[in-house]
Amino acid sequence: MSSARYFGLVPAAGIGARMGAAIPKQYANIAGKPMLMHVLDTFVMTPAIVHTFVVVSPEDGYIDSTLAASSLHGRGELSVLRVGGATRQDSVLHGLRTMRDRVHDDDWILVHDAARPGLDALLIARLIDAVSDDAVGGLLALPVVDTIKRADDAQRAAQTVPREQLWAAQTPQMFRYGLLRKALEQAVNVTDEASAIEALGLTPKLVEGSTRNFKVTLPQDVALAELYLKGLA
Repeated sequence: MSSARYFGLVPAAGIGARMGAAIPKQYANIAGKPMLMHVLDTFVMTPAIVHTFVVVSPEDGYIDSTLAASSLHGRGELSVLRVGGATRQDSVLHGLRTMRDRVHDDDWILVHDAARPGLDALLIARLIDAVSDDAVGGLLALPVVDTIKRADDAQRAAQTVPREQLWAAQTPQMFRYGLLRKALEQAVNVTDEASAIEALGLTPKLVEGSTRNFKVTLPQDVALAELYLKGLA
């Protein structure tokens, strides 16, 4: 396994409906450039990552002009795959199938949300260091610190859930190509790669991430992301 390589895979085919923006949220401008470009810049500039694939919708009308206006224009370490599907699972699986001729089964795939622009090279290095010798793989995540309530049908607090073993999943989620593809091909309606791996009866390793690596989902999240990206938070 020592010869295994590391590839980035960024599903970016969503429309970001909860942001209420006129364009898909991955192209929204944050701290001077589209959110997606913060992610792609980080992957391409990380030496351990030999190649990065970004998966967009076949109808995406933004990716070409976005890349043309960026520092990544013409970089050979980045490929655009126009095979995005209706769900994250579809996009990642279609991307894995399309990149088949570029990767080996034991190569590591780091799947990262386009809407987590706070990722940096140190977090990628932390994940790789912690997981590269693991038999299963793993993901960045954060221990839950808030008191968690389970609601009833009337949106009333029906139960307090013990938080001692609860973690909030982040990305990248890092698994070997062969295992990840098998898991996603067998999974039904999973929302992240780790869930598909868990469905095989395996237990991914949890690696502590960072609050800066949060997912931009609502309009008010943009301001917080800008603070992190500008080094003000």
